[in-house]
Amino acid sequence: MQQRIKFLVMDLEGVLVPEVWIAFAEKTGIAELRLTTRDIADYDQLMQHRLRVLKENSLKLADIQQVIAEMEPLPGARQYLQWLREKCQFVILSDTFYEFAAPLMRKLDYPTLLCNSLLCDEQDNIVGYKMRLLDGKRHAVLALKQLNYEVMAMGDSFNDIAMLQEAELGILFRPSDLVVKTYPQFQVCSEYQQVMKIIEKQL
Repeated sequence: MQQRIKFLVMDLEGVLVPEVWIAFAEKTGIAELRLTTRDIADYDQLMQHRLRVLKENSLKLADIQQVIAEMEPLPGARQYLQWLREKCQFVILSDTFYEFAAPLMRKLDYPTLLCNSLLCDEQDNIVGYKMRLLDGKRHAVLALKQLNYEVMAMGDSFNDIAMLQEAELGILFRPSDLVVKTYPQFQVCSEYQQVMKIIEKQL
């Protein structure tokens, strides 16, 4: 019987790079922008909250991009991806936006990223967002399984749970206590070395 090829899908923020909105909240001093999918499971509710706060404070896309340009990947993330390229195929599945991610992808040596898009007006105000596909992370895992891959998944937040549940192996990386308490069935890692050992065992 032919062995199925392993494929790893990963979240971006909180897994390979810091949370963009938390970094922006720290830069602006606006505590309301610190909320992430670790705090609010409903992504649309979270994004509508963010858009409302941006509008109230007259903050534009360029303001966020300026902060992102100064951000660096999490310590060890780049080396982890270099190691991973020799082990198995992988793709980053994120609810972030291409308008945010470009500088961070360059610093990670341009891994493949599938994410969403922002909607901006002529004055550079963020007025909305467009999801590539609702529940896209889970659908991506389903598509890979239909192609006869054995899928491993790695994430940190509530919006990653569907893809972790659909994958043959789910890993929570530095999740909040609430995420761990709610979904105790997944392996929990706090360092890339732990993830690498799990992947080696799977391969």
